[in-house]
Amino acid sequence: QGIKIDPVVVQNIGVRVETVKRQKLQKIIRTTAKIDYDERRVTAVTTKIMGWIEKLYVDYTGKYVSKGQPLFEIYSPELVSTQEEYLQAIRYLKKVSTQGSKEVIEGAQELVNSAKRRLLYWDISENDINEIEKNNSPKKTLTIYSPVNGIVVEKMVYQGQQVMAGMDLYKIADLSVVWAIADIYQMDLPWIKVGQNVELELSYLPGKKYQGKVTYIYPFLNDETKTIKVRTEVRNTPNYDFKPGMFATVKFISPVSINAIVVPSQAIIRSGERNIAVISLGGGYFEPREVKLGVESDGLVQVLEGIREGENIVVSSQFLIDSESNLKAAIQQMSGHAGMDMSKPMNESKKSKAEEMDHSKMNHEGMDHNKINHEQTKSKKEKSETSSIIRKGVIDLKSIDKNKDGKVFQDQMDWN
Repeated sequence: QGIKIDPVVVQNIGVRVETVKRQKLQKIIRTTAKIDYDERRVTAVTTKIMGWIEKLYVDYTGKYVSKGQPLFEIYSPELVSTQEEYLQAIRYLKKVSTQGSKEVIEGAQELVNSAKRRLLYWDISENDINEIEKNNSPKKTLTIYSPVNGIVVEKMVYQGQQVMAGMDLYKIADLSVVWAIADIYQMDLPWIKVGQNVELELSYLPGKKYQGKVTYIYPFLNDETKTIKVRTEVRNTPNYDFKPGMFATVKFISPVSINAIVVPSQAIIRSGERNIAVISLGGGYFEPREVKLGVESDGLVQVLEGIREGENIVVSSQFLIDSESNLKAAIQQMSGHAGMDMSKPMNESKKSKAEEMDHSKMNHEGMDHNKINHEQTKSKKEKSETSSIIRKGVIDLKSIDKNKDGKVFQDQMDWN
């Protein structure tokens, strides 16, 4: 079955037909991503003892520090007393090592080890401990060193400030690797895979392209943007071109290629409940057909069911063809049979047939047409007189003025 359309009409409405083919689909998604710190490379520097900052070596945000570089010197009474205990334990060990028993020597050695462990747990370096032992004298202040390489992104301490144990003093971030967090719509998720390559561009460095790799797809949807975040890992340049807080243009090139029957997206009529494609059967015949769709990519859509390879599909003016088909189907349902002329309204059709029968009967009986016209004119006149809505006569307003105030309610529908 199909709908036949005159070739002139087909040409006038601009019908364009293409052959359905099978090819590989590969999706390219372009979006923006926000550059952020690699959370695994951000370190907070704290102190495990209470004290005062005697000297500050790193005194501004944004400074690059290397692992082992001094950050500040701290004075702590508790730290000084622990150094004293450590030196006393060393002196006691030396005293009993010559004349004490084995148990006494082991006990003295344990005191030395215990005091040294306390200093190490407070982030006092081995070099400082060896210097204390060498000088046989406690140091008033001890130096705290950077545990990592990176940029100081936050500084919460000032020279002379009293600090408490556990207080955050610095936040150091290693920017050699950064994250690019992109927002991806739900319909594009089938084309995103962990491990696929990503191409990035920065607006302030036009023409330069950088490579990244998808490392994580977040398992929840953002309620406001209705998108899912995809994390891309990017190795930064020596000049730190990728700075946290920037936005970059990201191009996801899908590694997945699907060999499928595809048609242009514009060839599909989408009603919300179903998808329709119009197939050209040849000879001016067209068939609207319901199809089941798959993924979309670069103006093409995969067809899972409803169309076969090699068929001809209408890619322009298909909506007009489908509308013509639906209109004819509706007319056939209304008519109930093929003999009725649907080019005229139904009342006019019935009236014309009745008039034909009357004229036929009058001609058969030989009636006088002038007489008939006279009787019809008289009948119409009588009908108009009996069906008139005009009220004749004078209305007695005084008789209906019950309040005798000269005011009479009048219905808006009473024209008289």
